[in-house]
Amino acid sequence: MSVKVRLTRTGANRDLSFRVVAADTRFPRDGRFIENLGWYDPDKTGKNFELKLDRIDYWKSVGAIVSPTVQSLLKREKRAAAGQPEHTHQKISKGKKAKLAKAAKAAASAG
Repeated sequence: MSVKVRLTRTGANRDLSFRVVAADTRFPRDGRFIENLGWYDPDKTGKNFELKLDRIDYWKSVGAIVSPTVQSLLKREKRAAAGQPEHTHQKISKGKKAKLAKAAKAAASAG
């Protein structure tokens, strides 16, 4: 039996939400699952997901495959736990980069 940690869709047509589940790969996406491991609501602002990290770690330890979407949610959770910003791929304008470099240079020479 091959287990996968993946999303299963819940909610209405234009009001999507998902559950994070451990399921046998032979079962359909929205079919039977072994264990509910959390939820994800893409329409919600702020913290829009919750995961049971200890149970996900257990399933990974026994050989479960984690889907790419759940992997990105795990990465976001770990960043939040470390106190880092959620998205690190935001671009910084050239002007802002120059100001930051100038401020860092001034701080280094003053210190």
